[in-house]
Amino acid sequence: MKKVGFLYSDVYLSHRTPQGHPESPERLRAIVEGINRSELAGLLIPIPPEKASFEDIERVHTHEYVERIKGAGPGYLDPDTYLSEGTLEASLLAAGAVMKAVDACREGVVERAFCAVRPPGHHAEAGRAMGFCIFNNVASGARYAQGIGYRRVFIVDFDVHHGNGTEHIFYEDDSVFYFSTHQYPHYPGTGGENERGSGKGEGFTFNIPMPYGSGDEEYRHAYSETLHELVSSFSPDIILVSAGYDLHARDPLAGIMVTDAGVRDIVRGILTSRKDVPYVFVLEGGYDLTALSGSVMITLDEMLESA
Repeated sequence: MKKVGFLYSDVYLSHRTPQGHPESPERLRAIVEGINRSELAGLLIPIPPEKASFEDIERVHTHEYVERIKGAGPGYLDPDTYLSEGTLEASLLAAGAVMKAVDACREGVVERAFCAVRPPGHHAEAGRAMGFCIFNNVASGARYAQGIGYRRVFIVDFDVHHGNGTEHIFYEDDSVFYFSTHQYPHYPGTGGENERGSGKGEGFTFNIPMPYGSGDEEYRHAYSETLHELVSSFSPDIILVSAGYDLHARDPLAGIMVTDAGVRDIVRGILTSRKDVPYVFVLEGGYDLTALSGSVMITLDEMLESA
């Protein structure tokens, strides 16, 4: 059995969104309650997250953007993304959780970690909040990982929405590989097959657009074959995962038909793509509470058991 860390804080609940907003504190409550009712609670290693510094955040975001967020009052930053009084602290703790997980892997405390955080991050651009996201948690974690010795970072993103922010931050970078499967065409409109990186980063972005109605079989091929070939070629030192469970058939915000069994296949495909590196999974989307909680528990089960 693998040593798996679990990072969570009640501070994430202080990021409050208006009534009816799909990215609500209830998402994390459902996950934590599900774990506490299961045998997983005694198998995971709890790791308290720590806040990222503004210097950490500015490794992937512009100084101007960070200052704008620091000075913003409650309200919408774009048509989807809400900032409340508790959002800044929660956002710093969300990015910091990924860094803390990377540290725990580096120090041998755990071999793998799951960060149950909010707000999510993969839509956040270097200078713009977007799609419920304030700071790009996975991107911040990737740069931090490189700073402590993980030179080559592979990012896997299985959220139903393309991670435009993560892709753009590393689009010209050959030290970070970005791989995404996502419904297409769909929000945010990026993620076509022709987006492959540019400059020295050309060939280090790989998108697999999934048509409406795609399900387990299409994802199985992507994660048991294509991903394995790319990981083998890139030879990463660590793998970070934007784990978005809105690809589940029950989710109200998209039209991908992945089942519980399909989620297990995806996670197993990721974990078997390279067996000798740490893995850090970071929560992104997932808006049906039952599907979200169940999918996270499937993920944790695979993280504990997959060789």
